[in-house]
Amino acid sequence: MARPTEQELASAPHHFIACRSVTEPYNVFAYEQEALVLLQRLFQTHDTVVAVGGSGLYVDALRHGISVLPDPTPELRHDLQQKLRTEGVGSLRAMLKMLDPDYYAQVDLANGVRIQRALEVTLTAGRPYSQLVNQPARPRPFSTTVEVIQRDRQELRQRIDLRVDLMMQQGLEDEARRLFPLRHLNTLNTVGYKEFYALWTPAGEPFALSGRQRQEVADAIRLNTWHYAKKQLTWLKKKAQ
Repeated sequence: MARPTEQELASAPHHFIACRSVTEPYNVFAYEQEALVLLQRLFQTHDTVVAVGGSGLYVDALRHGISVLPDPTPELRHDLQQKLRTEGVGSLRAMLKMLDPDYYAQVDLANGVRIQRALEVTLTAGRPYSQLVNQPARPRPFSTTVEVIQRDRQELRQRIDLRVDLMMQQGLEDEARRLFPLRHLNTLNTVGYKEFYALWTPAGEPFALSGRQRQEVADAIRLNTWHYAKKQLTWLKKKAQ
């Protein structure tokens, strides 16, 4: 939902847009390798390529590389996911604080998915996640700079509100309802879906939302998007210094 329009996509070549099914596993390591292959091809005909976004983890992977981290067993992942669902993110935070206090001090403590991933790696490798990811940067055959495009904060907040309104008008609720059976996937533990699922999950299945409930979900999406946007700006400003 809210992907670029056909007109926007036609205005310039785009990559990594609508390129994966929501059910297809994908991670930052796969992105790094695919992005490097794409850049090698693009630099044959272009002197400059613009990467737009996004998650700080993915930006760092593109610019500096990311360590190869072990994948957990399905049983370990299931156990941590179950713990997150039933006991909340606080239970995973306590584990992380004990096993890897260095990463605990820097991670977004509200991001259950990020904390779960750190625990998966720590418990699988037998070493703290922070030790495995803080590896020297890998050399790249290109140079990079980080540019931060900023808007007035009030205007940015208004644009987020309008974007959420548009997403709701274009059928975000119906889309979330169709994807409800797949809600356990990490790809759907994101802003725009998890707000619906938090309301529906206690009942076991989606139910018709009242006008008040629909408004509460939309307000939660607006607020969570705003928080994410602020964190992105803070992170990008540090990288641009």
